Amino acid sequence: MKIKKITLLLLFLLTAIIGKAQEIETILLAKEDAVKLTNGYLKPAFKGLIYSMSNGWYHTAKVHKKFGFDITIGANGSFIPTKDELFDVAHLNLSDKTTILSSNTNSPTVAGSENEIPARLRYTRTIDGREVSADFDLPKGIKEDLPLSIIPAPAVQIGVGLPFKLDAIIRYAPKVGTDDVKGGLFGIGFKKEITDWLGPLDKTPLHIALLAAYSNMEVIYTIDDASTGAVLTDNATTEFNLNTYTFKAIASLNFPIVNVFGGVGYVGGNSRLEMLGRYTLIYDTETTGTIVEETVIDPLALKQNVGGINATLGLRFNIGFFKIFGRCSFQEYTTINGGIAFSFR
Repeated sequence: MKIKKITLLLLFLLTAIIGKAQEIETILLAKEDAVKLTNGYLKPAFKGLIYSMSNGWYHTAKVHKKFGFDITIGANGSFIPTKDELFDVAHLNLSDKTTILSSNTNSPTVAGSENEIPARLRYTRTIDGREVSADFDLPKGIKEDLPLSIIPAPAVQIGVGLPFKLDAIIRYAPKVGTDDVKGGLFGIGFKKEITDWLGPLDKTPLHIALLAAYSNMEVIYTIDDASTGAVLTDNATTEFNLNTYTFKAIASLNFPIVNVFGGVGYVGGNSRLEMLGRYTLIYDTETTGTIVEETVIDPLALKQNVGGINATLGLRFNIGFFKIFGRCSFQEYTTINGGIAFSFR
């Protein structure tokens, strides 16, 4: 599979998530509560992407001989727990300007079902001495678009053997997409085998290594201009940036046909979503029913940080230079990974 096609698979997911900006923009009517509401809605997707992107860097602790290399095509997927398919709006510590109109305060997150009824809110404020308000619904979820409630992250990487029992690992996908959404990713990692530090172990099938890796993904989504509705948009975009990092001690038992591998360490990352451009918010006055408009520029910047201990266990089958592997990583969001590799020592 070509790198470009794999990037497009990732963009398909992100279009479903970030593309909700067409609905998320109505949350901007809540002004100072907009960040809390948007974060409550999108948090599971951001966490799932961070855990997915920070995994899958290895399928053996053994490094290549100098200038040996492998090409790996894989896919990571983080399971969204059922508890994160809904969020309680009443627990977001919203300002007294926001009133929950619906009887149920639970609303679907982006990982929730489109069949769940979202919460309905009213935001009341004062503009130029007039009391105005706006009623709006929070967005629905996209669970039906996520197979098995998994946040996936395809990846292609190349590992190259360097001197001193060191591998360099590169993840790369060029910026591709459509007129509406474009994105790309880059990652780099280093794997240092330390088996010979431990004396006679270097004569056994056991291999031990240290791994450090970093990746970055950027996506730009263009929001259609809107001249009707509660929020009017002009030259608006949503920009998403994701950084992940991995620090692990890994080990593998390398036999001719089957390898068993695993590791323990720390994975994490951060994400940033910004809604940029010109947005005109439409409010109704409380007394006369007339419309009051307010224009805001670059109204939203949302950050998310995730990190924790990670443990991984996996299995690889060797058919000459052709490898088939799978693994499961345990952290806040359990992550699975599988794929194929072409390895030349």
